Amino acid sequence: MSGKLSKPYQPLLLRVLHGLTGLFAILAVITAFWTYDVYDGRWGQIPLPKWTEIEGIHGTFGLWTLLIFPLFAIYAFHRGQSRLIQSDSLSKLTRFGQPIWWYTLHRLVNTLSILALTFAVYSGKMMNEKWLPQGELNHSWYYAHLISWLVLVSCIALHLLMSIKVGGVPLILSMINWRFRSKDSPNLWRKNIANWRSDFDIIMIKQWLSSLSLLKIIEIFVLITIVLAWIISLVKEVG
Repeated sequence: MSGKLSKPYQPLLLRVLHGLTGLFAILAVITAFWTYDVYDGRWGQIPLPKWTEIEGIHGTFGLWTLLIFPLFAIYAFHRGQSRLIQSDSLSKLTRFGQPIWWYTLHRLVNTLSILALTFAVYSGKMMNEKWLPQGELNHSWYYAHLISWLVLVSCIALHLLMSIKVGGVPLILSMINWRFRSKDSPNLWRKNIANWRSDFDIIMIKQWLSSLSLLKIIEIFVLITIVLAWIISLVKEVG
């Protein structure tokens, strides 16, 4: 299926991965504040129910985010790299107020949002689920996770504001529209993944690493951090 060409169009896989990552991240953000409200509240509270099980629910949403986030990150850094920071982004930021300035700022916010979510899932994995129920509120990783919450909330807000600024309501609606073109059909996803795997080898990796850019460095950092988060989680389970 296809919509009118005059309307913004987003690849279906981007919409699925972006939607799931965004949904789980927002639910994790909401339950994170609820967890803070129940167990901490030193910097302000609101009258939420004192539901102690909320910490486990927050952890579940955090886990779901960590499961889907690597797929979204890989897509964003490759098929969606035009939406992220570019090699000439800093020079374009000097053209204040012009359309290219807003588009460049949008790309920077998108990139920062990925980094913020990486910080959030990693700092969350570094925490111990027993700390808060036992009243242990002064661990450095707990403070880091609180800071990650503030950073992520700010990035989500900026991401929405910048999306509205550069694309308006049509851009927002294009991310939740389920109409898709034939080339984006889910029936082709398995074939595309198989083709990608067949082309994936050491030579391709060496060629990719031969010309490092800022975006590639960010991608490597994000993916290594996600892998470390999983390794640390598994080590905790075994220990």
